[in-house]
This record gives sequence, C-alpha cells and structure tokens, in this order.
Amino acid sequence: MQSTIKNLPLVAGVYQYFDAKGKLLYVGKAKNLSNRVKSYWRFSPNFRPNPSQNTRILKMLHEAHTLEYIVVKSEEDALILENSLIKQLKPKYNILLRDDKTYPYIYIDESVDFPRFEITRKVIKGKNITYYGPFPTGGRSLLNALYEVYPLVQKKSCLREGKACLFFQIKKCLAPCEQKVTPKQYSTIVNDAKASIVKRKHLIEVLEEKMLNLAVQERYEEAAAVRDSIETISSLSIHSNIDLAKSLNLDIFAIENGDERGVMVKMFMREGKIISSSYNYFRHTHIYDENEAYKQAILEFYAIDTPSITKTILVAHPFEDSLQVASTLSTRFERKIEILTPQKGTKARLVELAIQNCKELLRKEQNKNIIEQRIAELFNLSSVPYRIETFDNSHMMGAATVGGMVVWSEGIWDKSSYRRYELHAQDEYGQMKELLSRRIEKFNNDPAPDLWILDGGQANLNLAIELLNKSYVNLEVIAIAKEKLDAKAHRAKGSAKDILYTKEGIFELKPNDKRLHWIQRQRDEAHRYAITYHQNKKRKEDIQVSLLNKKGIGKATVSKLIQYFGTFDAIENASYEELAKVSNQKVASIIKNPIT
Repeated sequence: MQSTIKNLPLVAGVYQYFDAKGKLLYVGKAKNLSNRVKSYWRFSPNFRPNPSQNTRILKMLHEAHTLEYIVVKSEEDALILENSLIKQLKPKYNILLRDDKTYPYIYIDESVDFPRFEITRKVIKGKNITYYGPFPTGGRSLLNALYEVYPLVQKKSCLREGKACLFFQIKKCLAPCEQKVTPKQYSTIVNDAKASIVKRKHLIEVLEEKMLNLAVQERYEEAAAVRDSIETISSLSIHSNIDLAKSLNLDIFAIENGDERGVMVKMFMREGKIISSSYNYFRHTHIYDENEAYKQAILEFYAIDTPSITKTILVAHPFEDSLQVASTLSTRFERKIEILTPQKGTKARLVELAIQNCKELLRKEQNKNIIEQRIAELFNLSSVPYRIETFDNSHMMGAATVGGMVVWSEGIWDKSSYRRYELHAQDEYGQMKELLSRRIEKFNNDPAPDLWILDGGQANLNLAIELLNKSYVNLEVIAIAKEKLDAKAHRAKGSAKDILYTKEGIFELKPNDKRLHWIQRQRDEAHRYAITYHQNKKRKEDIQVSLLNKKGIGKATVSKLIQYFGTFDAIENASYEELAKVSNQKVASIIKNPIT
C-alpha cells in the first residue's frame, strides 16, 4: 500500500481503502489524489497514519491494508462517483444515508386552452409548465382536493368526447367540450386553484363543509375519507410563526446526529410559505461525519430529472464540500445554485425550526425500545439494521420455482419494495444463488439494506457472504433454519427448533425469545409472499399444461419442452423448426397451428 500511495497521480479521482480480508472500509474523492491520500499518512521515520486525523479516520487507517483508486476527468466527476459508490457498496466507515425516493410534484401545462393539474416525479416536456412541490406525502390528496373544489376538466378523456358528461351534471366541470366556458373564464378558475396549492385554507374549508354534509346524511364512510384527506393536507406543512413578506423559494435541510442513528428534516418553502416537509432516519457507521451526510443528502435529492429546484438551498450546518456540491448542481441544472448556512434573520430562523424538528424526532425515537437494536447487540452487527431484506424460495417437485424478497423498514413492512423472482436453477442452493445474485445486480439503483435474512442454514449463509465479498459490499447476513431431525428439516416438525447462523457463529435462542420471534416473523413473511407467488404460477402452469394436453401433447413431451425452453411463453414464441427439433414435427404443428 505504501508504494501505491507514493506513486498516486496528481489528478482528480476516487480512492478506496480495503482491509486485509478485502472488505471495503472507506470511499473518498479528491481533486488531487496524490495530495489528498498522502495527507492521511506520515512517511518518516516510518510509514504510519497521520495522528492529526480524527479518531474515525485513524481507526479506519489502522485497519487499512490495500488502496485502490479510479482516475476521473474532474472534481465534479469524482464527487458524483464517490456518492454512487457509497450508495452501492456501503463502506464500513462512510455514513450511510438512505433517502433515494423521488418526491411527486403537481404540475400544469398552460400552453393548452383548458389545462389540467397532474402528478409527476420527473421533468415533463412542454411549454408553459409550472411545478408545485415537492410533496413527500399528501400530493395525491391535494390534487384530488383541487378537483373536488374547483370545476376543472376532471379527466383527460373529457375534452375528446365532445359532449358534456356526468361531471357537468353534478357541477364538477363547466363542459368546455361544448364551449360552455371560454378559455379566459377557465383561466380564472385555474389561477384560483394554483393559489390554493400554496394557501390551502379555502380547500380545507370546502372539504370540512362537505364532510359535515356527508355525516348529516349518515354517509359515514365517505365522510371519514374526506376527514382523512383534510388531515393529510393539513399535515403537509410544518406550522410556525415565521412570516416572510418576500415571496421566497427555499429548500431547507437539517441533519442531526443521535447515538445510534441520525435524522434529516427537509422543508420546502414556495412563495414565502412552507408548502411541505419530510423527515427520515438513517443509520451511521462508527463515527458520524457531517460533511458526508449533507453531501449525500443533497446530491441524492436533486437527481438529474428533478422537476424543479430552487436557486437557494439552506443547510443547518456548514460543510466542507458545499461549494463543490453547489457547483455540481449548477452544472446539472444549468443555473446558478447556492448552498448557504444563514447566521441571522428570517432564513436563520427557518433553519432553527428545521433543527428543532430534528431534535424532537430524535427524542421520540430514543424513547422507543427498538427490537432492531437488540438484534444488533445479540449478533454483534456493525450497526443497527433499520432496513432488512428477507429471502425465501418455493417450488413443488421442481415445478414453478419462484423466489420472494420482503422488506422491513423503519419498523413496518415496506410492501412497495417487495419483489418476486422467477427462478431457473434446479436445486435449492442454485435457486438461492440466483435470487441473491439478481438482487446484488440491482444495488446500484436500489441500494443494499442493512441486513439480509435468509431461509436456510450454514450453506446459504456462506453463499451470501461469498457473493457479497465478490461485490465488495458490506452487508450483514443471518440465516435461519430448522434443526434437522431424522436428517430432515421440515417446518411442520413441531419438535424441531429454529437455529440462527451468523458470521459470529450459531445461535440457539429460547422459544419465547422476542428476538427469535422477530426473525421468525421476517422469515414467515418471506415464505408467505414466495409461496403465494408459487401457487399462482403453479395454477397458471397447470392450466397451460392442461391446454397442451387437450391439443394432444403428452405430459412427458410438455415436461421436455419446458425443460428446454424454460417457460410456456417461450414455447409459444418458439419457431416451428425449434419446436420440431426439441420434440417432433407433429408436436410443432399442433402448437403452431392449433385446430380450432
């Protein structure tokens, strides 16, 4: 490593430290690789870590065994690559902030005579488009409220029909399709609706009146739905006494560090009003790094296809790479972007409000008895696992083989992140390898979690560790399996105990241990999800087998075709020549020219 460091080039790039086992410890970027990396070390009288580094870096340097680097064209490229590698590979000593969601915006394209409000998460091409947001939550409720309160064109298809419909009869539309309203009159309604997106008092008042009317009519379910919409819209904003006379547009970021995790609050001010806010917790490894936290948060939030970005971003704490991040965003969006930490005035009060919310969120979180923390302590995990992925596969005599991945995040099931996989390997070990390998391939776009839980024993644990090591990903793994009775391990064997396999060894917890119950719950949810997919797939395949049998093709031939082509869709799409080669000309003719 010493020789590598002494011969580093004087150019921009990204460097990576690895330990003796090849585990990735740290990813950093540099304008000048040679100068930056050499600053970590002292070369005389002997090669050793520079004692002036902070304790986090010193600990990492003492573990470092090898150094690798990637040369790039500019410091901006280095910044983007560094952020991408941290997100994908989860280095041990980098802070790991997960906030990869894209937030929806409400937009309207006023280049047409009778425009509609729509939801988008990406840039929409067109003239005279105005974006409102972002709305981390409640964007859909706000959009629905606009169409409930204002007589706008309710659906895209309305104008194409050319005649007034039910919406006109119930006074939710003014029927521009029959020219019953002019573009100028409609424009007035649109302007009122646009104002209501930011100043929502009128929206809420109308919805409250509707809720009361529904309740009087004893239409309680509908009234409850309207009540929920009111609550969602009302909760979009952080309420404060701060009053801005200026119509400022600002995005505000505040990040605070706790003992086991941190929290980030984002607030979005448009035209002097805080229109929405959000927060998310994140785990940090070893010692918190403020510069990395803000750098990751801002670069991740402002993706290339973000619909709208303010010229000024306020951050609660100044950070080392703020100028470079601002320059990168300015290049990305072709406009000057500033990142500021105000010290006085109204903007400073906005930042204080964001910090206050951070501290309150951390306080509430510390009062919880977090099961994930107990799991981390039991298995000596490197950090508390707040996002967990659990895998299981299912098949019946080798047929309809499928895999399922379920996700537990921040104490709840994240069902939008569940994934199902159609597997092709013949044995269970091969199926698990295929399942995990396909997940690893997606780490670049969908980052790795904090923990994997696998259904299976030592073999599956070793497999996962091997695959992760090949990918240089730092990710903890636990495998859970029934102990073997009579050389078999069946879920149905009531006397069999669940055994846990980790890199620390084998754990046998008491049946009433809540930590065991939590892991079993993860495994059982993955099994339920996988087996449901398996049953649906098996049912579909049984139908397809039956159809082929009815055409005069025997089960042995069907099995042969499936073994060769893999799926029924592939059989249907195969050419006559391919089918004849695998079976015979008669079977090929039946499939390609079915008798009706």
